[in-house]
Amino acid sequence: MLSTARVLCLSLLALLATAPTATAAGGWTVAPAGGGRPTFYAEGEPGATLQDTVSVTNPTTRPVTVRLRAGGVPVTFADTGVRVPARTRADVPFTVDVPATAGPGDRTATIVARDTSGREATVRLRLRVRGPELSALTVEHVTVHGDRIAYELVNRGTTPLTPALAVHATGVLGTLLDRAPRTLPVRLPPGARLKLTEPWPGRPALDAVDLRLTVTAAGGAHDTADTSTRFVPWSAVAATGGAALAGGALLLVRRRRRRGGDDGTAEQPRTEAELTGAVM
Repeated sequence: MLSTARVLCLSLLALLATAPTATAAGGWTVAPAGGGRPTFYAEGEPGATLQDTVSVTNPTTRPVTVRLRAGGVPVTFADTGVRVPARTRADVPFTVDVPATAGPGDRTATIVARDTSGREATVRLRLRVRGPELSALTVEHVTVHGDRIAYELVNRGTTPLTPALAVHATGVLGTLLDRAPRTLPVRLPPGARLKLTEPWPGRPALDAVDLRLTVTAAGGAHDTADTSTRFVPWSAVAATGGAALAGGALLLVRRRRRRGGDDGTAEQPRTEAELTGAVM
């Protein structure tokens, strides 16, 4: 594959005799070989090796040496250091290795050429990974800490997701919290895990609460997680001399029925990214 590609192909360009000064002022350039392509495009299955060629053109009257590198996707050049004589073009083959674990979708990369004076020229590379698209996510580890609900979202599919969250909480007196689904300000790549917290201002000081979180995303992704928690004002209990007060108060609350709500949804959730091997 690369054994045959490691031969650096040099072809003479036509002498631009009509405007040598303007040509020299233009400097060297880098572009996809063959002409007519402003950018590279590659498409293949996960695990595939794709081939193409980059051209470094030097229309000036002096030789130039450039080094090639790429960012964004795995690229291997036949030669990373290229010396291009005056009025000459160097064609450098390279391969793009599609990761075996890559999910379907588009990725953008850049091929960069840099000469010894520090001048750089770039050309974009677009990689499309073929494969079935699967939209799946889970909500996990739901807990309540103070006036915040902590949870984790995990992208179990092959496509990036922008999830929406709904929250419902029920106490012994009825509904405490009922937030309709709203889109979260996060983007979850395939395989990624994200820790978030949801504000809960005005949570009860004394209650037994059942909490449910529901997440959805495009493509039919859906999951729910439930947890139960007890709110007890321990400082008040200690001040009055025993836990019997808390038990009696909770019993009294259970016997009386009323309903409540929550209107504090303006605060944005806190996030903490924790990637789990997603291929970007």
